Amino acid sequence: MNSIRTLTRRAALVAAAGAATFVLAACGGDGDGGDSGADNGAASHNAQDVSFAQGMIPHHRQALEMARLADGRAASGAVKDLAARVEKAQDPEIRTMTGWLKQWGEDAPGSADSMAHSAAGHSGMPGMMGGEDMAELEKSEGKAFDTKFLALMVEHHEGAVKMAAVEKNKGRYGPAKAMAGDIVTAQNTEIGEMNKLLGKSRG
Repeated sequence: MNSIRTLTRRAALVAAAGAATFVLAACGGDGDGGDSGADNGAASHNAQDVSFAQGMIPHHRQALEMARLADGRAASGAVKDLAARVEKAQDPEIRTMTGWLKQWGEDAPGSADSMAHSAAGHSGMPGMMGGEDMAELEKSEGKAFDTKFLALMVEHHEGAVKMAAVEKNKGRYGPAKAMAGDIVTAQNTEIGEMNKLLGKSRG
């Protein structure tokens, strides 16, 4: 009986060890996604990734401010549609980037920081609107709003594309570089749409 128990116990230990090895291997496979241990997460990003997230969060927040002004002010259905798409794309990206910064032990810009950037503009961040531009946009209505919104958003998008291009070239963190690629693609497409709309409104 003792020998049977010993064999059973050994078999259970071997099975448990095998399961543990499998679990560890599965966890290790996620290293590229940044979901593994803190050490791996810290090693998988660089200063450019941090700079990208810390800069793009307030940049995106200002785009959301602008997009939300379209409701009740814009005359064009195309402008309202564009504003809705900006909000739908950029709000989740803000949450994702905030999560990365927390994971890396870095400061995430708060809403107050973003409002301060909007009020004063941000010299180090291409495409950010100054307080006067935002105030004028808020006061505009109808076709005047549409024209100003499109012109400002083209400039804003062009700034985001520049920031994202730097991340694609110099960043290390895979998900951040992937998001930067998505921003370049999506916002360049929207810049084309907005320039066409501006051409129609000016004609």
